[in-house]
Amino acid sequence: MWKNKKDFGLTKQVDLTKNNLNFIKKTAISTVLGIGVTYSVVYANDFQVATVYHVYVDGEHVGTVDDKSVVETYVNNQIKAEGKEYDDYQFSIDEEITYVSERVFQPKTENDSVIKQLEDELSVKVNAIEVKIGDEVLGYFKDMTTAKEMLDAYKANYVDLNIVKQLESYNPSVRQATGNLSVGSSKIVDVSFSEKVSLSEQKVLPNQIFSEDKALRLLEKGTLEDKIYAVKEGDVLGKIAATYNLTLADILELNPSLSEDSVLQIGQEINVTDYEPLVDVIVMKESLEEEEIDYETKVEESDEMYRGDTKVKQKGREGLKKVSYSTKLVNGKVSSKEALKETIIQEPVTKIVVKGTKIIPSRGTGEFTWPTVGGTITSQMGLRWGAVHKGLDIAGVSDRTIKAADNGVVEFAGWDGGYGNKVVIDHRNGYKTIYAHMSALSVGKGDTVPKGTRIGTMGTTGDSTGVHLHFEVYKNGARVNPLELF
Repeated sequence: MWKNKKDFGLTKQVDLTKNNLNFIKKTAISTVLGIGVTYSVVYANDFQVATVYHVYVDGEHVGTVDDKSVVETYVNNQIKAEGKEYDDYQFSIDEEITYVSERVFQPKTENDSVIKQLEDELSVKVNAIEVKIGDEVLGYFKDMTTAKEMLDAYKANYVDLNIVKQLESYNPSVRQATGNLSVGSSKIVDVSFSEKVSLSEQKVLPNQIFSEDKALRLLEKGTLEDKIYAVKEGDVLGKIAATYNLTLADILELNPSLSEDSVLQIGQEINVTDYEPLVDVIVMKESLEEEEIDYETKVEESDEMYRGDTKVKQKGREGLKKVSYSTKLVNGKVSSKEALKETIIQEPVTKIVVKGTKIIPSRGTGEFTWPTVGGTITSQMGLRWGAVHKGLDIAGVSDRTIKAADNGVVEFAGWDGGYGNKVVIDHRNGYKTIYAHMSALSVGKGDTVPKGTRIGTMGTTGDSTGVHLHFEVYKNGARVNPLELF
């Protein structure tokens, strides 16, 4: 039978039958006696040499076992035991276990001691996903799917969840243009966070795992605990709000049962939490809108028209354009709106207004024009029905326009008893003219009127028996027969 023999690291096959063994022993003795040199020959059978495993935890040696399965079985049992309470979590040990194998003569192992050491040094934790907002840890989640669904649910506070998922499936480098939008429609092209959101694998204790509801509250409000204030003597809502840098409106929103007129009770609890989202949801939207283009107004001057008079030479008309907009919304509110492209559909038409520059003379020429458009004198100045008639009565016209007899300034315009609606013009040259019984007035006190300007409409107001104009003329305060002036 052949056995392995190990000597100083060299292994060779040797026949170890009984006869050969005796021969070797004799030869060895003879050799020692012959040359005075002693060799020590050591033999090892297979059952005396075995492989052992040195166990290391995070690089530190904890002992030697005769088989790796000793450690692996212990670890698996610990993971199974932890998993019974949390069947939807994935567990593993937090530490790294490594082995170094070695062939040893008559090995001594310490299986029980190693297991005892592992009980103290190993920790079973959940394989979790860490979510960070910027440099701050939001929380830990049982798997990548749960973490991503939580983030999508937060975005869904401000945009439809289906749109969020559609955008996530697109190539982020491809941005759809507004070219396929119809007027009045819009499209969300991106949904993101205001800070970098990163996800990474971590190992944590089961009680560190966040639920979706807990994470959403933290994202939306920036805190998991409300700050409560107990009312003290002399407190009012405005004072409490100011103490916590809130407005009265904030306090009322946080405490729906309160109103501005609420009477506070000592010890009453008031929510004074200053909620602020942990991260903002940024929505980019593109839209196509049709807008009017304002027309310009151009003014032309004319010395043929009196100053203050205007007329429209050309009516203005709005133009029309299509505008592509990019709108940024932060937590559902418009933050900015930028025009990307404009297409003119119809150009606007400029409005042209002619403005008079001719000076209106306030001093009469002394040459009078007839105050009506034609007509017949129905009653002259002088005695009439036992009384003095102070002027002319003119009637029988088709155009009831009443005109200023000469340049002047309106001294009076309004109602005057028996005269009805009356206008008095001071011609600034000693003359004054009176126009009475008008149905409507076209001028007001202080107006400067040129000769022939419309000042009213013939009527029958006041003491009047029919539609006519009562016309009087005075010079330096004395009544003058109007017929002497024409």
